[in-house]
Amino acid sequence: MSARPSYRLFQASRTFFRQPLLRRRINTAAQPEAPAQTGFAKVWNSPVGPKTVHFWAPIMKWALVLAGVSDFYRPVEALSLNTNAALMATGAIWTRWCFVIRPQNIFLAAVNFFLFLVGTTQVTRIMLWKRSQEGQPITEEAKALAVEAKDGVTAKTQEAVDAAKKYAGK
Repeated sequence: MSARPSYRLFQASRTFFRQPLLRRRINTAAQPEAPAQTGFAKVWNSPVGPKTVHFWAPIMKWALVLAGVSDFYRPVEALSLNTNAALMATGAIWTRWCFVIRPQNIFLAAVNFFLFLVGTTQVTRIMLWKRSQEGQPITEEAKALAVEAKDGVTAKTQEAVDAAKKYAGK
């Protein structure tokens, strides 16, 4: 029976500590509706709007597409198969990825798809040109270019050796 008074004190103090003194209060009143945004405000505050990288990355990537399109007018001999295959693969991979990530960025998917198309066009041009060149002997012009390139490399190598000797002699 002697433990009973302390139990009553414990019960009385327990309600004091249960009161939400420092707890966040929860309001059940409805929040006022936000005013409707204008068309410009919707674009500006969009998750893929001009304040984000999701907007500026495609803008900058269009430069690659335009550079690839300008290469349509270059002779096929001057095109690189590795570079254009890389553009084609990059375009295909990132087009798919644009539909996986959140927020979905259709603008980025479009630029990557066009990058894929440009790469595919150039790779096709290169492959058709290489197929047409099979079995044809190397022309004298190509031989002359190879000799000229070799001489240029030899001359630059000699310049580098001379500069190194001059520097080592100081």
